[in-house]
Amino acid sequence: QLQLVESGGDSVQAGGSLRLSCAATGYTASTYCMGWFRQTQGKEREAVAAIRGGATTTTRYIDSVKGRFTISKDSAKNILSLQMNNLEPEDTGMYYCAAFASCSAPTFGRDRYRYWGQGTQVTVSS
Repeated sequence: QLQLVESGGDSVQAGGSLRLSCAATGYTASTYCMGWFRQTQGKEREAVAAIRGGATTTTRYIDSVKGRFTISKDSAKNILSLQMNNLEPEDTGMYYCAAFASCSAPTFGRDRYRYWGQGTQVTVSS
């Protein structure tokens, strides 16, 4: 059973940076599919970035965070990270780490993800 625990959420001013971490325990594999999602009150949970690891690593981002966010995974420590720079008030939300076992490419499909963390809050003020 895979368990995911996020950390790193905080309150920052616009233009600031945060680094979110997601510690994964209970499952290790040479290939993996993981992602970061965010949710604000009254809105559906949306994908922000996704990563597929294996012989090669591929990533995918939504347009609004391209060039500002970087998703990465430290396979030795089994930690997924999301480096967020030049934060905007629109980035405010609860951020969730998610994972599932096998994919051919990084995916934004929420229903594909089997494992979820409890979330970490990011608040960006203008």
